Amino acid sequence: MEKNLTKRVLNWTHVPFNKVNVKDDFWQPRLDALKKVTLPACLAQCEETGRISNFARAGGLESGLHQGMYYDDSDVYKVLEGAAYALMHERDPELEKEIDRLIGLIAAAQETDGYLSTYYTLTSPELKWTDMEKHEMYNGGHLIEAAAAYYEATGKRELLDVACKLADHYLSMFGPSKRHWVEGHQEIELALVKLYHVTGEAKYLSFAHWLLEERGHGHGSGAIWDKEEWGPAYCQDDVPVKDIEKVTGHAVRAMYLYAGMADVARATGEEGYLDALLRVWAHTVERNMYVTGGIGPSQHNEGFTVDYDLPNETAYCETCASIGMALWNHRMNLLFGDAKYADIVEQELYNGALAGLSLSGDKFFYVNPLASLGNHHRVEWFHTSCCPTNLARFLPSIGGYQFAVADQGIVCNQYFAGIAELQLSDGFYVQIESATGYPWEGNIHLKLRPERERTFPLLLRIPGWCRGFQVFMNGERIPPNTYKLDKGYLVLERNWQEGDSVELRLDQPVQLVRAKAEVVANRGRFAIQRGPILYCLEQADNPHLQYDDYVVPAELTCTLAPGSGILEGTTLLLAHDRRGNTFRLIPYYAWDNRSPGFMQVWLKELDASALYKL
Repeated sequence: MEKNLTKRVLNWTHVPFNKVNVKDDFWQPRLDALKKVTLPACLAQCEETGRISNFARAGGLESGLHQGMYYDDSDVYKVLEGAAYALMHERDPELEKEIDRLIGLIAAAQETDGYLSTYYTLTSPELKWTDMEKHEMYNGGHLIEAAAAYYEATGKRELLDVACKLADHYLSMFGPSKRHWVEGHQEIELALVKLYHVTGEAKYLSFAHWLLEERGHGHGSGAIWDKEEWGPAYCQDDVPVKDIEKVTGHAVRAMYLYAGMADVARATGEEGYLDALLRVWAHTVERNMYVTGGIGPSQHNEGFTVDYDLPNETAYCETCASIGMALWNHRMNLLFGDAKYADIVEQELYNGALAGLSLSGDKFFYVNPLASLGNHHRVEWFHTSCCPTNLARFLPSIGGYQFAVADQGIVCNQYFAGIAELQLSDGFYVQIESATGYPWEGNIHLKLRPERERTFPLLLRIPGWCRGFQVFMNGERIPPNTYKLDKGYLVLERNWQEGDSVELRLDQPVQLVRAKAEVVANRGRFAIQRGPILYCLEQADNPHLQYDDYVVPAELTCTLAPGSGILEGTTLLLAHDRRGNTFRLIPYYAWDNRSPGFMQVWLKELDASALYKL
C-alpha cells in the first residue's frame, strides 16, 4: 500500500497498457511490425551472437565458452519482456512456446544459490561481486522486469520464481549490516519496486530503497570509479541521491536512477527524493535536452558535459536515453500531476525514441544526431545492442502512457485511438473509446461509458506546443468560462452518462522553434514543428540543396503534403520562402529510411524577424 505523500504530490495511479487497446492509423502498423519483424529480428540476433547459447552453456546443456560482453544477458531479458507485452495484446502459441524454451535455458543457468550471470559463471566465477561496473544487478533488473511481464501475460511462474530467487540472493549478500553495493549501471532499483508490486513482498521495496541510499557515500569501486575522467559522477555516485541538483554522467544510467527514485518515493513517501527529482528535472529539461527530447551530447561518456552543450552533428542522444526519459517523466507525471511531464513523454514517443527504429522495423539507430553529412545510417544490430532490445520492450507498452486515474477521476495524457477499460480508485468502471487522426490531426473524440451515472472529473492534457483549442460536449461547444485549466489540463467535471462524448480540437499550426541564446550551436537557426512532430530536411527530397549551404527566411509559407512510398501515411511539409524557393521536410523520426544523404533539423535563418506561426 502506497503511503500518503506531501500535499504537493497527487500520486496518480498508472493504467497498465493491457487495459488499453491501441488501434489507430499511426501506432497500429508499428505495433504490428514490432511483433512480426522487430521481435523476431532481435531474437534471431540474440541467437546468432551467442547471447542465448550463453545460458545453455552456463546451465551445462551444451559446451563452449562465453560469447560477447558481460552485459549481454540483459538483451535477452529485454526481448522476453517485449514478447510478454506482445502476448498481452494477442496470445500467440508459437511465440509463447519459444519464450518458454528460452525461460528453460535461463532457469538452467541459475546457480543453486540464486546467482545468475552467464559471464561470470562461464569465465571467472571467483570474481563475482568484485567490480560494481560489471552489470550484475543491471542484468538482474532486466530479468526481473521480464519475469513480472511474462507472469502478468501468461500466469506462468517459472521465470518469476527465477527472479525471486535471484533477488533473494542479492538480499542474502547486501543490505544493512552486510556488504555495501553501488550498482554501476542502474536498473535494479525500479525493477525491485516492480517485483514488490507483483509479489507483495515488502523486502524487495526496502532493498530498492537501500540501494538508492548507498549512492554518494564512497562505497563505489570498480572500473568507473578508477577512471579519472569519469569517476563517481559518471554513474551518479558523487552525491547522496537526496542531494542531487544537476544531471551528470551517463545519460541512461541517470534516467534509470531517477525513475527508480520516483518509484520508491511513490511507494514509501520518501519526501527527500521529491525535491531532488524536481531539481534535476529542471536542470535536465531546461539546459540539457534537445528539441527531439534526446539527451546526452557526448560520445565519450554517453552522457552529459556542461549546460547548453547541444551540438547537432556530434549529438549522441542514445536511443535508450530517450526511452529512459519517457520512463522517468511518466513517473513524474504520476507523482506531481503536471502535464509538462506528459509533454516530454509525447516528445519521446514521436521524436527522440521513435527515431531509433526504422520504418521497416528491422534496423536501428544507437546514436541520434540532429544533423548528418550523410554518413550516419541505421544498422541491423550493434556489438552493444541495448537500443534495439529496449525498443522491443518500450513500444509494445505505449498504451500505458495514455491514461492515469486521479482522485476519483480520469486523466488523458496521450492521444491514441482505441478502447480503454478503466477503474477509479473505488472500483467504479468506465470504458473510454477514443478516435483520432493524431499526430497528423488535432481532433480527438472520446466517448465515455460509465457503469452508471456518476460525477467525476475528466482531465485532458493540452500539449505545451498547442496555442489554441476548442472543446465540445455532446456536439455543443463549451464556452471557456465553464471549464478550468490546471497544470496543463483542461478539467471537465460533470455527471457523466452512458454515451457522453467529448471532442477536443487542438490547433496544429506549423511553428518555428528557436533555441535559447546560450545554445551556441543553434544561434541564427530555427527548427520546424507541427503538433508533436519535429521535422527535418533530408537530401532525398531536396537534391538541389547542399548540406548547410543555404539560408531560409523566417517568413515561410508551409503547406501539407501526403507522404508516399515508404513514407505513406505521414504528413510532409512543403515550405515556400519569399524568394520562390521550395523545399520538403519529413518527420525527424523517419529520416535515413531511403537513399543516403544529408539531414538537418536546425536551419540557418536569413533574418531574425519575429516568430511566425503559419
